[in-house]
Amino acid sequence: MRLNEALALRLNELLKEQNITSYRLSLRSGVTQATISDIRNLRNTSVNFRTIYELSEGFGMSLAEFFDCPTFRERNIVD
Repeated sequence: MRLNEALALRLNELLKEQNITSYRLSLRSGVTQATISDIRNLRNTSVNFRTIYELSEGFGMSLAEFFDCPTFRERNIVD
C-alpha cells in the first residue's frame, strides 16, 4: 500500500470512529474540505506533514496516536 492510500484509509477510519463528517473535521482542524476530500479520494499523491499534524489535532489526538495503527506498519507501506 502506498502512503497516500494508507493516509486515506486512516482518515476514513477515524471519521467513522468519531462519527464526524469531513466538514466537521475541516472546522476542527483548519484543513480545507477540498484538501480532505482530495486525500480521501486519492487525488493527491503527497500530503505535507503540517496537514497531517492539523488533521490529527482535528481528531483530538497526537501524531503518535494518528500513526499508531496497523495501516502504518513499516511492512505495509511501499514507495
